[in-house]
Amino acid sequence: MKPKIALATISGKIYYLLVNELKRRDLPFMSLIPSDRIPLDVEVVITSNKERCKIIHHNVLEYDENAKPVEIIDEAMRIIRGNKSFDRLIIGVDPGENFGVAILGDGELLETGNCSSAAETMKKIEETLRRYSSTNAAIRIGNGAAPYSRELWNRLGMRTSISQNVVFESVEEEGTSQYLGQTSRRRAKIDVSSAIEIAQRQGRVIKRGKRKNLWESKLSTPSSSNE
Repeated sequence: MKPKIALATISGKIYYLLVNELKRRDLPFMSLIPSDRIPLDVEVVITSNKERCKIIHHNVLEYDENAKPVEIIDEAMRIIRGNKSFDRLIIGVDPGENFGVAILGDGELLETGNCSSAAETMKKIEETLRRYSSTNAAIRIGNGAAPYSRELWNRLGMRTSISQNVVFESVEEEGTSQYLGQTSRRRAKIDVSSAIEIAQRQGRVIKRGKRKNLWESKLSTPSSSNE
């Protein structure tokens, strides 16, 4: 597969941060210096703010070394995919003090991220459902960290903007989160990894109804499957 992302920078720090994120996702990329000619196959070029003026390309993203690498790579992938539609879209959430989020499209990892609250996670879910069209969509939430998952379930229950065709699932979270004694940065990475596992696990379908408290529904709904 020919690389569709090019890193065009002489900044060692920026290059190191972005390469680590690209390798973590197994995404092919091309390394250039700002004065190099951009191959026609490249769809997105990532560079620094200072080097932007040297790049001639229709899709250039400027990276601030103090920003999160995951965010600019997510943006690059959105540009590459455009308005692609998926047969199956899954949003996996690992609730906790930090909410890990992972988005899969037809089994492919599209985006990952961390949210600091249930409210921010809710916005991320709604934004994702607007951005990607799909025949079948599911929101899968890990069943651990009850106070946090309860708040997210209840926020979901109040959102009439989410189509009734979107399936809600509670996923067994055992074995997905192990970060005792880890640093906050390491925990954030593990939260994302847990969210990916949750997105990949089939859960228990939670029935939806008008004004229904989804947390209470979660506790009383018998196991079922949508796949």
